[in-house]
Amino acid sequence: MAKGDFPVLVGVGQSLSQWDGSAGPDGAPSPLSLMVEASKAALADAGAAALVRAIDTIAVVRIFEDSVRSAPHPHGHNTNLPGTLARDIGAAPERLIYETVGGQSPQSLVNEMAAKIFAGEVECAFISGSEANRASKGARRHSVEIDWADSADASYEDRGSGPMMLSREEIKHGLVAPAYFYALFENAIAAREGRTRSQHRRAMAELFQPFTAVAAKNPYSQFPVEHDIGFLSTPSRENYEFSDPYLKWFIAQDAVNQGAAAILMSESKADALGVPAEKRVYLHGGGQGSDDLLSLRPRLDGSFAMDAATSRALAQAGKAAADMTYFDLYSCFPCAVFSSTQSLGIDWKTDKRGLTLTGGLPFFGGPGNNYSLHGIAEMAARLRADAGAFGLVLANGGWMTKEAVGVYSTAKPAAFTPAEPYATPTEQVELCADSCEAILETFTVTHGKAGPEKGIIFARLADGRRALANADAAALATLREEASPVGRKVKITVEGETGTFSFA
Repeated sequence: MAKGDFPVLVGVGQSLSQWDGSAGPDGAPSPLSLMVEASKAALADAGAAALVRAIDTIAVVRIFEDSVRSAPHPHGHNTNLPGTLARDIGAAPERLIYETVGGQSPQSLVNEMAAKIFAGEVECAFISGSEANRASKGARRHSVEIDWADSADASYEDRGSGPMMLSREEIKHGLVAPAYFYALFENAIAAREGRTRSQHRRAMAELFQPFTAVAAKNPYSQFPVEHDIGFLSTPSRENYEFSDPYLKWFIAQDAVNQGAAAILMSESKADALGVPAEKRVYLHGGGQGSDDLLSLRPRLDGSFAMDAATSRALAQAGKAAADMTYFDLYSCFPCAVFSSTQSLGIDWKTDKRGLTLTGGLPFFGGPGNNYSLHGIAEMAARLRADAGAFGLVLANGGWMTKEAVGVYSTAKPAAFTPAEPYATPTEQVELCADSCEAILETFTVTHGKAGPEKGIIFARLADGRRALANADAAALATLREEASPVGRKVKITVEGETGTFSFA
């Protein structure tokens, strides 16, 4: 293996199953089977018969059951997904990696493997991932037995679940689900734009309606249905309230059976294996950024990590957002797209370029940490059909906590530069754990089957510190009003580790 060789993406593949247990056990997928199907498609896509024997590194994106500490494995535990994948596709790699948690993982792995290829440490890297939550939920609902237990003798690098992305203070105030964190961003953006509750729901629906049209035509979509703005913006039995301002179809849907795979190798190895020139897609720029716990971030209407990752990837590619023909922007919630378009300087209302190639996580499907590998697969296919055009993939982990961006084209770059280490913030907000008066900064109201349950706010004191609190009964009703409560004065009373607020 030689140093300085260009890394090139040569093969991509995807898989989908609609199995939900309703017709019995036949055909039930597993995370491994979905990866194997997608991986075989990627090998076939590369158009090089001997490629599988050239794989020296396999990296697998972490599945849901292994991403949450102490999560159960209701259908048995595959204790070596990288090793069993290698076995089932007939590969004998020197290195096996099980990646850490986060939706940034697919693009981060591309950035990493490209750098290792350029450094002469890797010659052919295979990246795959999947989720089979639809199968798991369906099997339990219909009392169908399925078996995912498996293992392999090969040793692998387990990168673990990484640092906690939520704090004791956040948990104590009820911030325990991704939608709750993202709703705090969403209402901060709504307040910045001067929107009421219904006006922001309308804006979110206008943003996401074109996503549904893309998903409806994508053969790998789990939910291929086009929705209109009225449906998306209106609470209903099919589109119920979850965490203000979110309705069901503003949220990434994880009940999916989807897999994806991508193959990167050195250009000289691609030449030796006879990979056709028209299959090759180059990484022109990579960028990465990370951020603090949400309650410690100075800014809640955007993302430092997105800004850093996006600007770094474009600068490395020597391009601007205006030079991109295609985008696949992570779309777990509308605020992620609002924030990424802000980072890119795109006016999402008027820009004619699409913001998704898949259809987005609520409509194409949200396969856990692996969604952006589907975005990369779609990007490769689109760029092959439009030689010389450029496209950008933005992958997001946590609550806009970890970001990875890639700029791609079939045009060969003049030079390759490895992505820099993750950019990190230099400023934090200090938290106040005492009773105080403050100005409401952002909020959400969580919902259960019986309706609104808990109001959660961030508020800023005059000295710049931030306080977390839950609403009393009267304040909860006010949070549900049409007008945004952001900017109003609140009185917070702390007992133990939890604050309760009323409007002053």
